[in-house]
This record gives sequence, C-alpha cells and structure tokens, in this order.
Amino acid sequence: MIKQFWKRFKKREDYSAWRLLLLSAIIGVIAGLASVLFYILLDASHFLFMEWAAGYSSTRPAGEPSLFHLSHQRDTLKWLLVILPALGGLLSGYIVFRFAPEAKGHGTDSAIDAYHHHSGRINRRIPLIKTISSALTIGTGGSAGREGPVAHASAGLASILADYLKLDRQHRRILTAAGMAAGVGAIFHAPMAGALFAAEVLYSDMDLEYEVIIPSVISSIIAYSVFTLHFGSAPLFATPDFVFDHPAQLVPYLFLAIVVALGAFLFIRMFESVQTLFEKIKIKRLWILPGIGGLIVGIIGYFCPEALGAGYGIVQDALNMNSDGVLSNENSLAANAIPLTIKGLLFIGVAKMATTSFSIGSGGSGGVFGPAIVIGGALGGAVGLLSAKVCFALGLDLNIQPGAFAIVGMAGFFAASANTPISTIIMVSELTGNYHLLVPSMWVCILAYILLRHNGLYTSQLKNRFNAPLHRGEMLDAVLRNLRIADLLQERASKPPVCVPANARLHDLLMQFACSQQSCFPVVDENKSLLGIIRGRDLRTLITQQESMDMLIIAADLAEPVATAHRHQSLLTAVKLMHNQHLDEIVIVDSPKSNVVIAALGHQDIVWAYDKELVERLENPI
Repeated sequence: MIKQFWKRFKKREDYSAWRLLLLSAIIGVIAGLASVLFYILLDASHFLFMEWAAGYSSTRPAGEPSLFHLSHQRDTLKWLLVILPALGGLLSGYIVFRFAPEAKGHGTDSAIDAYHHHSGRINRRIPLIKTISSALTIGTGGSAGREGPVAHASAGLASILADYLKLDRQHRRILTAAGMAAGVGAIFHAPMAGALFAAEVLYSDMDLEYEVIIPSVISSIIAYSVFTLHFGSAPLFATPDFVFDHPAQLVPYLFLAIVVALGAFLFIRMFESVQTLFEKIKIKRLWILPGIGGLIVGIIGYFCPEALGAGYGIVQDALNMNSDGVLSNENSLAANAIPLTIKGLLFIGVAKMATTSFSIGSGGSGGVFGPAIVIGGALGGAVGLLSAKVCFALGLDLNIQPGAFAIVGMAGFFAASANTPISTIIMVSELTGNYHLLVPSMWVCILAYILLRHNGLYTSQLKNRFNAPLHRGEMLDAVLRNLRIADLLQERASKPPVCVPANARLHDLLMQFACSQQSCFPVVDENKSLLGIIRGRDLRTLITQQESMDMLIIAADLAEPVATAHRHQSLLTAVKLMHNQHLDEIVIVDSPKSNVVIAALGHQDIVWAYDKELVERLENPI
C-alpha cells in the first residue's frame, strides 16, 4: 500500500497538490505570527492614545483582555477624543501615501482586486505599511476593523512567498487567497469562517472559488492555532445561553432582516458618498485627507464615544442586556456612554456608519468587518428591544432575547453589506461560540442578502466565476472538451476537402488554389493516405515562378508533415493542434489507425460550434 501511495505521489499532479498544501501550512504559520504582531501593535496603540493619553476606557470583548493596564483610572479628556483621530489620520495617511498608496482603504477589496486582475501579486511593502498604518488609525480612535488590514497583509506575505519560489500565476492566486483566509481566521478566532470567507468574498453572487477552499482551510487552521497559542482559544464575545425555541420568532427576525438590509444600504451609500467626496478634493499632499476625515470622526466621537475605535465593547454590552436594556452581568458601560435603549442603539449604529465612512473613505487604513458587526449588533439589539416590548404589549410569550437579536443582526448586516451570507453565518457563530442561533441567522442572512443583492462594500467583487478573467479560458475549455469533431462534421455536413495527388504539377496546384477557398491542401498518395499538406501562403510565393518551376516541382516536393485529428477527438484537441502548428485549418482523418482524409476544419467552424453550444446551455441550463 505504501509503495502504491508513493508511486501515485510521484505523479506530477499529486506532487503539485501536496506542495500547495505544504505552502498553505507555511503561510498559516506566517499569517498567524503576523496576526499576533498586529494585535500587539493595535492594543499598544489603543492603550497609549485612548486610555493613557485621553483616559477613555470602554468595555472590551470577553475573549480579548487588554495586554496593557493603567495603574489607576483617569478622567476622560473628551476634547482629546476630537484631536486623536485627526492625529492618527495624519500619521497613517503620511505613511501610506509616502510608501505604499495601495495600502489605503479597507484592504480586503485590494486583496480581491489582486486575486482577479493581478494574478495575486501584491506590493511587497503592503504587509508592513498596512500593519503600522491600521494600528495607528484604529488605535487613535478611527472607526475601522481588523479584517481588512490582516487580510491584506497576510495575502501580501503569501504573494511574497510565491514570488520567491517563482510559482505560476494560478498557484500565486490560490496562496494569496489562503493568506487572506489565514489572517481573518486567526484575528477573529474563526478558522472555518476565515476559509469560507476567502472563497466567498471574491464574488457578489452566491458563488465560491472552489480551488482555494482546501488550501484556505489548511492555512486558516494553522494561523488560528498559532494565534491562540499566544492569546487563548476563547471566542471573541461571551454570550448567555441563547436559544431559538419558538418558530413564531421568525416573524420578528423577518423584521430584523428588513432593518439590517436597509441599514446596510444606508451604510454603503454613506461610505460611497464620503469616498467620492474625498476623491474630488484636489490637494497636493494627499496624506492630509485622512487627517480631515479623522477630525470629523473625532467631532462625532465627542458626542458618541462608542462610535470610535473598533467598538467591540458596545457589542459585548448588547449581548448581555435583558429586555429592559439592563446588563445581565457585572460589566458596566464606560462613563458618559449612550444608554442601551432603542433610540440609543439606533444612534450608536448611525454614528458608527458615519465614523467608519470618514475614517476609511477619506483614505485611512482599516477594515469594514469590525464596524459592520458593531452596527449590525446595535441595530439587532434595538429590534430585539422593540420586539420584546411589542410582544409584552400584545401578551405574546415568544421568549424574545434582545442579545440574541444583536448576534443575528451582526450576521445579517455584514452578509448584506459584503455579499457573504454563508461565511458570515459561520463567522458570527464562531465569534460568539453560540451555535443555537443558526436557524434565525440563516433566515436573516439570506433574506438580507437577497434584499440588498449586488450592492456591497467590496467594489472589486465580480458577479460570479463566469465574469472572472481567470475562468473565461476554463469555460471555453469545458465547452470545447465536450464537443466531438464527428458531431460538428455531421451538423455542418462538411464536404471532403480538395486533396491533391502526390505527383500533381505546380500548374495543377495553382489552379486548385485559384478555384478553392481552402487555406491548405492535403497531399495524398495512391491509397488516399495523407502525406502532408501544402500551405496556401507557400503557393503564393511560387506564382511568379510558375513558368520556370512548373516541370521541376510536384506536390510531394512541397508537402510538409502535419499532425492530424480524427473524428472521435474533441474540438479542444483540434484547437490545440491548430495553435501549435500555426494553421488556419486542421486536417481530419477517419481514425487513429487510418490516414484517409475525410474533412478539414477551420477556425470559423469551431467558433460556430462553440457559439451554438453556449446558446443551448444558456437557454437550457438544466
């Protein structure tokens, strides 16, 4: 058995597959270490600017305790909350626009663009510049997430490795996607979702890049393992034991799907408007723009501090609140916090949309997943509180848990705004460690996705695999591979080509050339077997020398050997033979054992067959 396995492994395709998996594992280690470094920089930046300098301390997610601590609590300097995001925007903007302008924005979109249009190649400066600039943006109060920076940086590291090993374009693309999966899976404690996210986020339709799933699973698992070695394996958020135990709850969850779809639509339009606004500002020093955006973020944050930074604390609080908006555990809200009421949560959600739009849309560096789950959690919590009040007023006992609505709202909002319903369902389940809400999460995610279909934050997403440049050749391959030459000959009722005997004189050859539209002429012996072909362009060069050469040259002298196709082969084989021999027509023989010429196919015949098959597939997809 071992011997058989080794023989199979030594086959080229098996070796290539195992090598790809080994490289995916290496990328997992690299991305895991990069995620550890990014998290440390991010936490240090937040502690230095927001906690030590401004004295602002917010609730943290239960699965991520702070790495740094103040010796005593300080009063919040709210005026500094206005200045810090502007300062962070200026520092981040200068680093990005000075060294790697591609690092601006939310990162994941750039990684998607690199996968589709640049063969997975990413600027070598991206991992370092993206890590530093994003840590500064988020740490100083800019509203951005970790997914974009870590996905972009990890994909960049995978691209560097692929370039170093001189891998081909297809393998570089796959490793780039695996790097993206590894970064997301590690930083969010969600290995399965990270792998699915990398395969799903590439397209706006519910389509997956199947080739990247297995490498992404390998890299995501290993990156997650490396990350949890340093920070533990607890889910990002701690949640009560939420359950879905009443089918009638699907009605308020339906209302939640509508709310998060409308919220996602508003967020996308706000983000696009701010981005367009800053793109229209014509100044020489572009690095100032993130500073302007940061100043606006700081002004908003003065009135709503929960809209600053990552904002995960408000999600943790929303998960722990009861139907009256009171926290069900010992956690306490930060000073001057917005109360957890319906109006308060809606205000936080809208404020978070605005701060995220100005932080990233102005050219700042950071992701959109983190802000999206904060917005979705706030909207979900508000709908949960409203649903609980309505059920109480109507005397309905549906066991409405606002915290459960916050979880499902997180999933639905990002599924709608990123066109990733499948991976988001798994992502939120892994983030919270709660798998009892899969049914309402599926319900809300799919409905919200359908309501907002083809509207998304990631502008580099393609519609589906058919629109991907790298798959167009695969589609042509699949169609031509299934079409037989014999079927085309039967449908086109092709006449046998004009063949010339081996002893034909030049005069006869030129007469055949003048009376025929063939681009090449098969030369046959007395048994009608093919000896070779004469190209039309060769005959053209002999026209002026006909009189002197007529008695000296016969067809056999001009015939050149040529590879042929037989009736049972595919049209793809015919196309490859034509390409390799630089022919406009390919000679078709009866069978592999017979060299008798039966037809000649040109490019036009093959294009006709391809178009016909494609139209039939579109009209009859099943």
